[in-house]
Amino acid sequence: MTAPTTSTLRPWHRLGLRVRLTVLYGGLFFVAGSLLLWSTYLLTARALSQQFSVGFTKIVTNKPVSVIQTPPDDMLFQKTSADVQQRAATVLADMLRSSAIIMVLLGVLAVVLGYLVADRALRPLDRVTETARRLSESNLHERIALEGPPDEVKRLADTFDAMLDRLHQVFEGQRRFIANASHELRTPLAINRTVLEVSLEEPAASEDLKALARALLGTNARYERLIEGLLLLAQSEQELAVRKTVDVAQVARTVLDQLDLAGRKRPLAVHADLRPALAAGDPLLMERCLFNLVENAAKYNVRGGEVRVRVRREDGQAVVTVVNTGPAVPPYEVEDLFEPFRRLHGDRVRSARGAGLGLSIVRAICDAHGGAVTAEARPEGGLSVTVRLPGAAPGV
Repeated sequence: MTAPTTSTLRPWHRLGLRVRLTVLYGGLFFVAGSLLLWSTYLLTARALSQQFSVGFTKIVTNKPVSVIQTPPDDMLFQKTSADVQQRAATVLADMLRSSAIIMVLLGVLAVVLGYLVADRALRPLDRVTETARRLSESNLHERIALEGPPDEVKRLADTFDAMLDRLHQVFEGQRRFIANASHELRTPLAINRTVLEVSLEEPAASEDLKALARALLGTNARYERLIEGLLLLAQSEQELAVRKTVDVAQVARTVLDQLDLAGRKRPLAVHADLRPALAAGDPLLMERCLFNLVENAAKYNVRGGEVRVRVRREDGQAVVTVVNTGPAVPPYEVEDLFEPFRRLHGDRVRSARGAGLGLSIVRAICDAHGGAVTAEARPEGGLSVTVRLPGAAPGV
């Protein structure tokens, strides 16, 4: 069941909770004020009508007997009565107008105060939201630690912290298992490699035995790469232990020198546009991140293809873009390439071209640095992968 998007929500629900509470507070105030105003108006009108009528009757009836016995002046009585009613209506109109103006002013004040009250009441929820948005596998150690009375928001924050404790324990256990299992597997693989290399140097070994040893060495090397990748993946998903200011352009230049794409058996044209871009993080993990990107671009390329590496500073971030001219990649499979052991067309079996952890390690390293990685399928074939790392000021 998919969550409703903003375009499918009703106009009322598109507003933020803070605005909705403010509108609700203001609306309730105007409704209550209107009821109070009309009640006051009706009660005042009734009181004025009774008081003026009773008072005027008493004035007439309290005249001397000689005056009462004289025929009353009907014209004077009607004129005086009309004047009294007009004055009463004027008083009611002035009172209604003044009350309406005061109610509008107080309503505006109530809306402002309602917004401030809603903002203060929702501030702890904003803190919970910001913490949840900031969290990833590499910083599950963060906690909200909300202080205050044991109300509903405090209970929500405490429940969220308890959930983070459980998640942190689960992920830490998973990382320890991967690291321990990888360390345990490295020793027998190293022994196997040594035995196979010794057998290849044995003069009495037959050609069939040497061919078998070379095939086993290739298989052993692939498993060693797989284990190294698992170790690096587990390490990159942890919180950074080292954080330095690094020029990403220098890191990219070092990676290109290590790989030497132009000097391979199947040379590739390399185009590098490396501009200074400082980032804060672990230099070794950054180097591994760029190494995997360039190696992946070279590995999944065509004969006589190209690899373009561009480093620049953009919007305060260090941005690295690696483009290759490999085979066509369906756009719907691009996101799956960042999953562990996933390759193009869902291949999870073949190991000759790698362990399928290259882009997974890239994403884990970017997440650990608070960055992001995105990929796009090129219409003419290949991928365009962009890594964004938080920038750093010189000397930091």
